[in-house]
Amino acid sequence: MNKKKAIIIGAGPAGLTAAYELLERTDIKPVIFEMTCDIGGISKTINYKGNRIDIGGHRFFSKSEKVMDWWQNIMPLMGAPAKDDILLNRKIELSTKLDAPDPETTDKVMLIRNRLSRIFFLRKFFDYPVTLNLNTFFNLGLIRIIRIITSYSKIKLFPIKNEKSLEDFFINRFGNELYLTFFKDYTEKVWGVPCNKIKPEWGAQRIKGLSISKAVIHAIKKHFKKNKSISQKGIETSLIEKFLYPKLGPGQMWEEVAKIIQEKGGELHLNHKVIVINYSGLKILNINVKETDSENIKTISGDYFFSTMPVKELIQSMGNNIPSEVKQVADGLMYRDFITVGLLLKKLKLKNNTKIKTINNIIPDNWVYIQERDVKLARIQIFNNWSPYLVNDLNNVWIGLEYICSEEDELWNKSDAEIVQFAIYELLKIDFINKEDIIDSVVIRMKKAYPAYFGAYDKFHIIRDFIDKFENLFLIGRNGMHRYNNQDHSMLTAMAAVQNIINGMSAKNNIWDVNAEKEYHEVKNS
Repeated sequence: MNKKKAIIIGAGPAGLTAAYELLERTDIKPVIFEMTCDIGGISKTINYKGNRIDIGGHRFFSKSEKVMDWWQNIMPLMGAPAKDDILLNRKIELSTKLDAPDPETTDKVMLIRNRLSRIFFLRKFFDYPVTLNLNTFFNLGLIRIIRIITSYSKIKLFPIKNEKSLEDFFINRFGNELYLTFFKDYTEKVWGVPCNKIKPEWGAQRIKGLSISKAVIHAIKKHFKKNKSISQKGIETSLIEKFLYPKLGPGQMWEEVAKIIQEKGGELHLNHKVIVINYSGLKILNINVKETDSENIKTISGDYFFSTMPVKELIQSMGNNIPSEVKQVADGLMYRDFITVGLLLKKLKLKNNTKIKTINNIIPDNWVYIQERDVKLARIQIFNNWSPYLVNDLNNVWIGLEYICSEEDELWNKSDAEIVQFAIYELLKIDFINKEDIIDSVVIRMKKAYPAYFGAYDKFHIIRDFIDKFENLFLIGRNGMHRYNNQDHSMLTAMAAVQNIINGMSAKNNIWDVNAEKEYHEVKNS
């Protein structure tokens, strides 16, 4: 008797988690088709001359114990200090397991990293998330601070009752003055449209319960008691102080998962694009897959189908017989694309004015959010601070400059050389670097990195109602659900879908519920 087969479209966190869970918990064989030559989707790691790029930055932290345990089962927690911990004589918490790996002698290890991200605004550093502390008071000045406190007090007394936009969401939690100072311009850099044109669901999923009061309370508590727990229970995700991180970047995790899947009998086909999804009634029958480097097209049948492909492309691949309103909504879905400029430097012009020790005294941030209105640059990653093993030579500084745009934008359509020169010009403009310290550069582009919460998004329920009727089709992951999920959310959607198959459930509500509420659901075993 032939084994049942699950066809999985996409080898990102959601697709690979679905395959892994199927192999661990069922006798269903997963077959994965990935249109690129890479593993991990947006969570992949790019190796450029021994210097590794984490696209967008991926902190391995989750409020789901299942996800945290899952990660550590694949890549165990470090039992000895990392290279920078040793050089700086830094005291850190380590795994107490007898066989816990040493990152200096093995690659398959999860590091414990300290988190620090700050905002760069008015050519000064501010805490992230924004906290009304002495540093903020000094940087902004008394008049601005009075306006911020006044507007925050006013909104606490008279909140916007019906949040219709992301602008309403921000103002309700931070007040109008702080919204205009720190949130409006940066958010519009990311999305390319005014905040009052974006649905509030984005804020609910990304910021959740964070507010000024919670940030202040957390900052006060930090001075009296350090939270040494890796799980950091009871702390808002935006306020976590440490996170896990694969030694060689996020792609290492997913490459390891892909290896395990193949060793256990699953199939993985890279450079294969799904071009047609064939169905009859309310059941998917098979898919037509084209090899990206040839004209060869194969028809692949399956019992279950998991899709992480962009919803717009999924609907287009289902042919012309779908309802016109479904096609119309899908055609109106929008995305934002992502450019990372990797820049290798001798040093940064900016000095480390914190009390945090770093190698060569570079600034200690994982990310720097660029709030300056005179540049398009959104964020800067300091890869040295994510993992010392991402950098070929720790005497250099390896940074990633992040730009968010759309495929039709002028920036996206520049050549790589033009983008590099543009990025360098912007860094010089904000006094981040000296030109003579530049050693090398590379440009990485990622299409459809962010599903947008505007365009036809407010009618997305029409697509969901149509797709959810297909009993053997499961939409999972960020682009698969057109939802701005972190990788742990994407994993939880995959776990929920596999659980539905095990339980014989046809409803998909539990999949859509992941990251849709204040505290997203923990997926429980039956």
